[in-house]
Amino acid sequence: MSAVPLPRALSERHEAMAMIAAEAERARSGSGGLVLLKGTTGSGRTALLEAVAEQAAAHGMWVLRARCSPGPVTPFAAVRQLFEDGPELACPTVEASGDADSAAAVHRERAAWLWRALIEWTEEAPLFLAVDDVHLADPLSRGWLVEAARLVARLPVLLVATERSQYDVEPPEPGLAHALPPHLVRTLTLSPLGPAGAAELVRSIAGEVPSAAWVDQVVRAGAGNPLLLRALLDDLGAQGGDPGRAGASVVPDTCAALYPGAYPAAVSWWLDSAGEATVDVARALAVVSAGRSDDDTADGDGDADGDGDGAGAGGGYGGWRRGLHGEGDDAGLLADMTGSDPARAHGWLTAMTGLGLLRPGPDGRPGYAHPLLRDAVVSGWSGARRKAAHGRAAEVMLRRGADAETVAGQLLRAPAPFGGWAADVLLDAAARAVRSDRTEDAAVFLRRALDEAMPPARRAAVLTELGSLEFADGRSAAGLPRLAEAVEVADEPGDRTRSALALGTALAGRGGVRAAVAALRSLEERLSGHQDLARTLSSASALLSDHDPAVRREVYGRLRETAGRSPGLVGTAGQALLVRYEATAGLVSARTAMDRVRGLLEAPADPLAESILLGASAAVALWADELDEAERLAGRGLAGRSPSLLHPVHALLSSVRADLAAARGDYAGLLAGPGARRALAAAAVGEAGPPVHALADILFALVETGRTEQAAALADRGGPREASGSGELPRFLYARGRLRAAHGDPAGALDDFLECGRRQAERDVVSPVVTPWRTAAAECRLALGRPEEALGLAREELRLATVWNTPRLVGRCLRVLGTATGGVRGLGLAEEAVGLLRDTPAETELIPALIAQGRQLVAAGDRTRARDPLGEAAERAERIGAVRLRALAEHVLREGGARRAATPYTGPAALTDSERRIAELAAGGRTNAEIGELLHLARRTVETHLTNGYRKLGIRRRAELPAALDRLSAGGR
Repeated sequence: MSAVPLPRALSERHEAMAMIAAEAERARSGSGGLVLLKGTTGSGRTALLEAVAEQAAAHGMWVLRARCSPGPVTPFAAVRQLFEDGPELACPTVEASGDADSAAAVHRERAAWLWRALIEWTEEAPLFLAVDDVHLADPLSRGWLVEAARLVARLPVLLVATERSQYDVEPPEPGLAHALPPHLVRTLTLSPLGPAGAAELVRSIAGEVPSAAWVDQVVRAGAGNPLLLRALLDDLGAQGGDPGRAGASVVPDTCAALYPGAYPAAVSWWLDSAGEATVDVARALAVVSAGRSDDDTADGDGDADGDGDGAGAGGGYGGWRRGLHGEGDDAGLLADMTGSDPARAHGWLTAMTGLGLLRPGPDGRPGYAHPLLRDAVVSGWSGARRKAAHGRAAEVMLRRGADAETVAGQLLRAPAPFGGWAADVLLDAAARAVRSDRTEDAAVFLRRALDEAMPPARRAAVLTELGSLEFADGRSAAGLPRLAEAVEVADEPGDRTRSALALGTALAGRGGVRAAVAALRSLEERLSGHQDLARTLSSASALLSDHDPAVRREVYGRLRETAGRSPGLVGTAGQALLVRYEATAGLVSARTAMDRVRGLLEAPADPLAESILLGASAAVALWADELDEAERLAGRGLAGRSPSLLHPVHALLSSVRADLAAARGDYAGLLAGPGARRALAAAAVGEAGPPVHALADILFALVETGRTEQAAALADRGGPREASGSGELPRFLYARGRLRAAHGDPAGALDDFLECGRRQAERDVVSPVVTPWRTAAAECRLALGRPEEALGLAREELRLATVWNTPRLVGRCLRVLGTATGGVRGLGLAEEAVGLLRDTPAETELIPALIAQGRQLVAAGDRTRARDPLGEAAERAERIGAVRLRALAEHVLREGGARRAATPYTGPAALTDSERRIAELAAGGRTNAEIGELLHLARRTVETHLTNGYRKLGIRRRAELPAALDRLSAGGR
């Protein structure tokens, strides 16, 4: 018979329709049979049954319908539905005596009567018996249908029944065709809608064609299941008429956004149809997959289950996959949580993945196809049951060896307090997150840990770390109260001191320097019986006072007075801070300062104050040109400090690290640091970034590498407030002055340098070891045509530099003084500066000295001699990436009549043939004498070529030649 046109919803069921049409044709000819339509819940079995029934009716068949339902029913209820429209065929009442034999007799009589009714119906017309959900039929009806299937082969009867066929965790009862030979049954299994069919169904219901992205979201949330798709589209349509346009191309992640709730009701029905064991496993999967990162699921689900712990933020630590090992871990975890059979749980995961309700993540393991589907699955549980399930998941995961962050992700949603081991896991997870620089995740774990019972010392430590993280992330309103609570909660003096140090650092960071020092001093007085802790608090007060000039004078005055009266009351850290103070005040030489700090480093140190001792000593070593020693000390200080805890010394140690990179010309390393990256990212999008401890050095690096536009953006948005008394402000002013000078604004730069000097004087910082503002201002006055004023500033800075007496500082002053003096005397001063600076590890001062020498030689008319220092300056500048200085050296070279360099100044490509040949022989182990004899060169000539080669290759020793030449062979620079 010809087929009736199919509705669009059945567009993928043509094959089934055609097969049933053929069976109906046979039945009309007197050869009946049974067709069983099998499929999952919501797969469209009923819709297909209705369609083929209408088709049969259109071709003259008499359609009798029955729809089975669960629950207690009367015997033969399903079969009697088929014949209920024929009153003359109503089954007669038969009285039963109540015993088993009588009941059996009654059932046989009714079965026979129903069979006679069927025969009488066939006399009217061929029959089409449509039985929906036959798996729910009462046992007697199922038995009657099985027997009917055996007998209709010679009758004009086609029996078409739908039966749920889905893999459940609990094995199902045998199906209708279980007792029938295969030749009596034609079975059709309805596959899930494919992506194209599902998308077509969505578009047919949505009306005007929505965006492809929106359709894909709907298909994923509906898992290609017609029942779920229709229910979801009903909810979306109820919100705005046209679901495609109202959805704004995004399907919500939570059922709370749906109205009137057809979709979650459909999901609930789908679950209930599968049985209690399947519901438990499905919800367990929904629970353990809550809060995974977007990369772990199809779309990511944030905090979709509404537990409110924010567990979906940051790195996705709620994910259940990390730390689970082995092929069967997914099923094993779910089975342990629910008490089900692992093999059946594994089969269910496989089956649901095939149906499209689950999708494999990047690691190949299954999760729900869309966050909305996951939320709908778990929405049938109350909040208390969800929390209990998360707790059970945490216990099972811990037992199965999952990592701390995975277990803690479940504890975030579990009831609190959970007890026992929960705090240990949460704190371990927080520590891991801190090490991975995921401070937001760490803070979430720590907040949850506070809900657990713990002793005062541990609670104080957690409060301190959490308050530190919150303050560092800009949430001072939350961080400060936690730090204050930590000080009160701590019952041990050492714990209280640690918390007080963090609180003082936070208060000072908000501008409350006096309050911070007062808080530390108050605790210091209360801990008078613990001299080591009192000394630590005193040293920390001195560090924090750097943020306020007036407080700094008071604190250091008190510290110096105490040290003069009783050095033991100050401790090694306090004495090192005094050395640092005297260095900046111009009261001590570098040699004396280093002798003193080295002696202090060898003496016993208070454990909590050791990092302060190391930080102060590192700063002094940096100013004393002992860069390697400064790096070691700073490294030791940072290694002893937790990055997640506020401490006064952290800013000092970080600043020393940045200053070291700037002094060595390691601009690339400095700009690659996390503080620099954050500051540059904020400036790039026009945001005001918080001041960073190494801000001045970042600006220096940007200026020297030719990135003045970025430097200007950072200076505009990232610097401390001008009205601030912060110790960062003078350094920032100095760095901004350098930027303005490089931009050709000597007047603006001069204002910054002079203001820098004024603010440093307020803080008793006289020596140029921190900010050599006088020589910088002198260069600006020279550019503005005021040489006498420049000379005065240069001479004053040279006088102060001579007190400290390091080559780097004195050489800089000689260079600027020589430029201001000019003539033969000025040239002599410039050459003296170059000689001094050749002995310093800070190449960044030697390069401008070489340029100054070359410039003075050009001015004196000795252009030939000028080329050597200028060429060397360009080479050194190129090697460290100092774009500004290289450009300046080349500019002066051109002024002196030199041609633009056709080859690089540095790197393997800069080597001449002779230099390369000699370098290769030296790398091969030949001595200078052997090389000279082999190449017929004087030994001094060999040494000169090697020296030039070392400089161009950026190495210092013969032992470094092989590696440098390997880079040459590879084409590197």
